Amino acid sequence: MHGTLQLEPRQIPLPASISPAARAWMGKQITSEGVARHALMSLPEVTDHSGWKRLQAMSAALYAEMLAGKHGAAGAPLQTIREGATTMHVALPSHPKSDAVYLDVHGGALVFGEGEPCRVGAQQQAELHRLVCYAVDYRVPPDHPYPAALEDCLTAYRFLLARYPAEAIVVGGRSAGGNLAVAMLHRARDEGLPMPSGLVLLSPEVDLTESGDSFQTNRDLDVVLPRSLMKQNLLYAAGHDLAHPSLSPLFGTFEDFPPTFIQSGTRDLLLSNAVRLHRALRQAKVAAELHIFEGMPHGGFGGGTPEDDDLAGELTSFVDGCLALKKTEEDEREPSLKVWREICRPVI
Repeated sequence: MHGTLQLEPRQIPLPASISPAARAWMGKQITSEGVARHALMSLPEVTDHSGWKRLQAMSAALYAEMLAGKHGAAGAPLQTIREGATTMHVALPSHPKSDAVYLDVHGGALVFGEGEPCRVGAQQQAELHRLVCYAVDYRVPPDHPYPAALEDCLTAYRFLLARYPAEAIVVGGRSAGGNLAVAMLHRARDEGLPMPSGLVLLSPEVDLTESGDSFQTNRDLDVVLPRSLMKQNLLYAAGHDLAHPSLSPLFGTFEDFPPTFIQSGTRDLLLSNAVRLHRALRQAKVAAELHIFEGMPHGGFGGGTPEDDDLAGELTSFVDGCLALKKTEEDEREPSLKVWREICRPVI
């Protein structure tokens, strides 16, 4: 085809420009044949709902096995609450530093990540930011396709706005959670709801049409997300137009959005999403930071590497800045936990 680059087969080594710990982790994600292990996963057809349910159960079992023998995320106390059809897990950090709260939207290709991964994510974010964290355990397809997950996120945001001032709320989303976080704020803004003080997006999946350049250039190079998510996208969309801004929020408008932190890596399949979203925010005169990490695949290096630690530091600095929190231990104040205690009752 005219205008199409024809590249010779190449062997691409692990990047020498990243830390030894990151290289070691990446090496474990590749088979002896030089293929990303995640590329070997077989996905059901979009219409095979029973197959997707089996895959969801398998994913949950693997996550439980991974957590076996571990003691959770620093033991952050956790409660589960419901608001209508929406489930939220609320985690209290061991040393909270503010009355502010973090609303977390988990990843998982809009199909996975519910239940235990969402609960653990709440604990991790609570400890990282030292804020009470509300994690939306949104409903997923095939039983609950679009717009169920988006409605759950809106319900959670309204729930927080009824109890906290908007300037005391930061919203964060990872991968598919980034999609829902941005789409939710589009809806919230259009409904006249106030914006939060900040938005954190980690490798956001904001374009379900997968039109960005990195979906070609980083295909099979990303050891975490080596292939297209189109089957998951179509399962979630359930016949709706993938280009609609509620499904692909990259194509929405961004006037009046809060300050935004965006992260990706040079080997992330979704790198183009981050780059294009950053440009869209800047063009709308939104204060937006773009952090691209060398050699990093989708979701980071698995934790514990210098790069992951660097990202964590950038995240906490950004959130503290949005909330105007001082970083000095001497200025630390004990927050009022009245709201948390009143609403966090073990109802499930």
